[in-house]
Amino acid sequence: VQLVERGGGLVQAGGSLRLSCYASGMITSVFNPSTISWYRQAPGKQRESVATLSDGRVTDYADAVKGRFTISRDSARKTAYLQMNSLNGDDTGVYYCNINSWAGDYWGQGTQVTVSS
Repeated sequence: VQLVERGGGLVQAGGSLRLSCYASGMITSVFNPSTISWYRQAPGKQRESVATLSDGRVTDYADAVKGRFTISRDSARKTAYLQMNSLNGDDTGVYYCNINSWAGDYWGQGTQVTVSS
C-alpha cells in the first residue's frame, strides 16, 4: 500500500489549493471504514493534525483551519481530499495524509504547501 499525495504548491495568500491522497494498492474493504486524517508540519514545528474524517462522515478540524478547510473522501476512487481556502502564511508547511485502518496505519510522503504574502 502506498499513499500518493498531490496538489501542493505555491499560492498567494487568500488563494486555494486542493490536496489529494490516493491509496494505491489498498482494497475497498480497508479504505471505506478507515479514519482519514491530514497533518501538517511547519518549519521548526511539530507535526499537527489539521483535519480528520471518521466513520465516513464525522469530521474534526483544528481551530486554525475551521471554516476554511474541508476534508472529504471518494470511496470509489479510494482517494481523500483536503480543500484549503483563504490560505495564509501560517498554512505553509508539508502536508501529510494518514489512513488508519484495521489493516494498518499508513502515511503519505508529504506535499509542500507554500503560501506567499
